[in-house]
Amino acid sequence: MNREYLYRQMQAKRSMLCVGLDVDFAKMPQCVKVLAERGELMFQGMEFKGTARSVVEFNKAIIDATAAHCVAYKPNLAFYECYGADGVRALEATVDYVRSRYPEIFLIADAKRGDIGNTAKMYAKAFFETMDFDAVTVAPYMGADSVEPFLGYKDKWAIVLALTSNASAAQFQMAQKDGKPLYRAVMEEMMSISTPDNMMFVVGATKADKLSEIRAFCPDNFLLVPGVGAQGGSAEEVMKYGANSMGGLLINSSRGILYADSSESYAETAAKKAASTAAF
Repeated sequence: MNREYLYRQMQAKRSMLCVGLDVDFAKMPQCVKVLAERGELMFQGMEFKGTARSVVEFNKAIIDATAAHCVAYKPNLAFYECYGADGVRALEATVDYVRSRYPEIFLIADAKRGDIGNTAKMYAKAFFETMDFDAVTVAPYMGADSVEPFLGYKDKWAIVLALTSNASAAQFQMAQKDGKPLYRAVMEEMMSISTPDNMMFVVGATKADKLSEIRAFCPDNFLLVPGVGAQGGSAEEVMKYGANSMGGLLINSSRGILYADSSESYAETAAKKAASTAAF
């Protein structure tokens, strides 16, 4: 998906929302968990039992409820890989469901991959060819050659970790390099090997005070902004300081939407949360 198409979707839905599909079985509403004890679920030839069945059903319900109010979904792979092969198949089924029902939605593999060039090529192949994601999150610590393989696919994106929202992020990201914080040095180096049409950056919503200065040296790239909702970030502040002429933001909320309601009305509540979280 190219930048112009993504921008048009944002305009059509009046939303910058990305819903993080970080599905934790322990936090699911009980009405979904009982599916683990009933029969079997078939999805496009895939058979699911137990936890994987519940993950697929929960994702389908959340996607159906929120698709009209968001422009992207971001499954975090750890929440699927922890269940082994069944979890990976649940992820594949989730991607297939979005592609078949809501092809306009931007799909992000939150994988945080970062490895040497040959391995990075295989990661890019896995996410862009085998699983048909639009973007993948990438850790740039090993340098440019660990990121470049993700940039060779038309209308696909590398989303590079820059200034994250976790508590200990400052240990490295705010360290000084040549008189500037390391996260800025990373962003500027990554910008030199890419374009705003194939690279985004992760900037946490809890770092909203930094968005203005980031926009001063990075005016055109999209920013993926996690940390809204359960982590305390403000979507309003993010839009105020981080938006650009093409929108320029994907504002992610995961727990604040997925687990806003533990009753049988969880999907309806998720829809209401999605409608109000990053609307403009």
